[in-house]
Amino acid sequence: MGDIMGENRLFIDGQLVAAESGRTFPNVDPATEQEIGQVADASEADAERAIASARRAFDSTKWSTDHKLRQRCLRQLRDGLREAAPQLREQIIAETGAPLGIVENGFQCDIPIGFLDFYADLLDSYEWDTELPVTNSMGAPSERMVWREPIGVVAAISPWNFPLQSNLAKVGPALAAGCSVILKPSSETPWTATMLGRIAYEHTDIPPGIFNVVTTSNSSLIGDKLVSDPRVDMISFTGSTHTGRHIMAKAASTVKKVFLELGGKSAHIVLDDADLSRALRAGFNVCYHAGQVCALTTRFLLPKPRYEEGIEILRGYFAAIKYGDPHDRTQIMGPLVNRRQQERALRYIEKGEAEGARLVCGGGVPKHLSRGFYVEPTIFADVTNDMTIAQEEIFGPVLAAIAYDGDDDAVRIANDSIYGLSGAIVSADLERALRMARRIRTGTLNINGANYYSADAPFGGYKQSGLGREMGIEGFEEYLEKKTVAIPGYRRQGG
Repeated sequence: MGDIMGENRLFIDGQLVAAESGRTFPNVDPATEQEIGQVADASEADAERAIASARRAFDSTKWSTDHKLRQRCLRQLRDGLREAAPQLREQIIAETGAPLGIVENGFQCDIPIGFLDFYADLLDSYEWDTELPVTNSMGAPSERMVWREPIGVVAAISPWNFPLQSNLAKVGPALAAGCSVILKPSSETPWTATMLGRIAYEHTDIPPGIFNVVTTSNSSLIGDKLVSDPRVDMISFTGSTHTGRHIMAKAASTVKKVFLELGGKSAHIVLDDADLSRALRAGFNVCYHAGQVCALTTRFLLPKPRYEEGIEILRGYFAAIKYGDPHDRTQIMGPLVNRRQQERALRYIEKGEAEGARLVCGGGVPKHLSRGFYVEPTIFADVTNDMTIAQEEIFGPVLAAIAYDGDDDAVRIANDSIYGLSGAIVSADLERALRMARRIRTGTLNINGANYYSADAPFGGYKQSGLGREMGIEGFEEYLEKKTVAIPGYRRQGG
């Protein structure tokens, strides 16, 4: 085990500082249930300082207009993160319980650091100003231009399941666009954010106030202040749909822009011509990071004639899943992030049994582990799509297997959800899978084991899975306003 000592200070107005009250709160390792350190516990006064500094820095520095400065700072931040990567990996393992195998060179750490290259490079090629055709709509020619400008002060509110990835997916494009940022991470994973503040302080030329990090044990209090303050121009939030609804309502008072990346209950459709054994290997994914991934396909749709065959294949795969010590890089599953999440997953399992689903395997707390917030890899069969475990996001290692009767029925079941985040289709006939994909109402979709995830791919959902897109050019443009400017139309006419 490497160094897990984290940065315990806030980052406000270019300085690493303690909370004004001096208060701290504990950071707990979900695999051991032990405290690993303390971190500053910000109050409303600290949030006020962060908002004021972000507003002043955006309004009074050259950050919003100096593309080269922003590009240099993003690359400095990338280099600092790469230097700190060994320590960051250990902190992510200790804070989230994610196994080393999905942290090292994976989505939890190394890959998202590389996202900063995408946004730094984009500053060279992006068309900030474009021209529209000359118009004579008011009786005289007018030349028109569309300018793209940073939206202003952004409050980025991030989750605990993939903390560094989520932080960088918000902070990277927002800074590249020319915004100032206040990052409020989850109280479950504070160090992954405070380390960003320290690296920005030690390695970059980011002007004071442009980037701020505020950690708190009272997420609702500080979150509500950020959302309702008129000096904040945009909220970028990743988390539950329930909280997303609350943020939309609070933001309405100042009519600020809201980006939301919310929950999912995605369907994995195995068509009747698929190699069932190969297609169902993806069942492992339900246990990836203990099921704490919004885009996981947790509803497995199996053709009725092959349903029981599929259940037995899944049972065999789940029996082979190893989990325990997060430092074992052969594992994909660790604990849930805290006791509250563990108990929540267990209540959903009880609900599944009470509503008539058949428990195939798992369903409880593992007997071979004496500590840690673990839940056994769990499969439910005989699930109908109106059951609670088919409709609500569990955020635990629980798979719901649903039988369908024909392609139209599979599409109906997949779309019968308030969510529309992701999905998967497996078929021996690629064209058939593509035709079905056109009918699935989700923001992302994998076919035959392919994976959409990369810095240039927009990610987000339909319906109650969110508003807007993260990553890609589309994610960058979330942080921009568009200004249309008209001048007398003489230049292009030689006048």
